[in-house]
Amino acid sequence: MSHSDVQSQILEAFNFRHATKVFDPERKISESTFNTLLETARLSPSSFGMEPWQLLVVQNPEKRELLREFTWGANGATNGSEGQLRTASHYGIFLVHTGMTMTHHSDYIQNHLKNVKQLPDEVVDAYGGFYQKFQEHDFHIEGDRQISDWAARQAYIALGNMMTVAAMMGIDSCPIEGFEMDKTIAVLEEHFGVDPKRYQPAVQIAFGYRAGEPPHPKTRRSMDEVVRWVP
Repeated sequence: MSHSDVQSQILEAFNFRHATKVFDPERKISESTFNTLLETARLSPSSFGMEPWQLLVVQNPEKRELLREFTWGANGATNGSEGQLRTASHYGIFLVHTGMTMTHHSDYIQNHLKNVKQLPDEVVDAYGGFYQKFQEHDFHIEGDRQISDWAARQAYIALGNMMTVAAMMGIDSCPIEGFEMDKTIAVLEEHFGVDPKRYQPAVQIAFGYRAGEPPHPKTRRSMDEVVRWVP
């Protein structure tokens, strides 16, 4: 495939993608195809390579229904439809780490550097020092909310990569921030076994195949408004 063909394929995928509100409930993403999407998330970059997120995939309809009342962005209440929770082939929740696991001295960080990144002890010490300086001095990421917000920014990289690859394979998606945080945390703890001290929900994501064409054409600001070249 030529360079120009790749460019065309990429732009076609981005024009194809839209925030799908209703999926065809009869069409399911194959296991191998969805595993490809999961792999694009797993291989995505993150700050310092810390991978401060986990994707919770919710396929059980009864478990999805537990989220419906307060996940207004995915329950179809605004357009009279069944919404993403009930129609998506696959539905996920990006959970992000908290200060319990993402401070420079935490057990998670030490284990990640030694056993995931497989760094020698002397490099782990130096890496930890760089990470501490980054948190405390450079970006001022010290409070629990600040750490979770930083972790969420890393999760959004994986989210974006999943949606792009999905579009390139003709799969629709919709990122969802329309949910009540406190109620979501409570249900995740009670019914999904998620420890709120370790994980917080950042964004939800639905995948599947659209039930119809987008109701409106894609609109964006012009390139001149989006990009400013510095002379």
